[in-house]
Amino acid sequence: MAWLLVVIAGILETGFAVCLKLSHGFTRLWPTIAFAAFALGSFGLLTLALRKLDVGPAYAVWTGIGAAGTAIYGMVFLGDVVSTLKIVSISLVIAGVIGLQLSGSAH
Repeated sequence: MAWLLVVIAGILETGFAVCLKLSHGFTRLWPTIAFAAFALGSFGLLTLALRKLDVGPAYAVWTGIGAAGTAIYGMVFLGDVVSTLKIVSISLVIAGVIGLQLSGSAH
């Protein structure tokens, strides 16, 4: 259950990163509100998960999901440049996230 919270928190991290861009420096109301909601949800779920998980693997999985998700979202929906090196690098991040999740032990 704790790992599920980390995965959901990582997905919410993607949401807050995308909304941060869409807020244009907190000058657009709805993306700013969405940023705050996603950020609170993400940090809240990560905090709950850390009651049961080691901080290193959990934090790395959380940031890995957020980074990979944000990069993929940017390429698919925001017109970010797509390159072979970027896709390979994102794949390596995802592989690392899976490895860390498998290695993390609950208390």
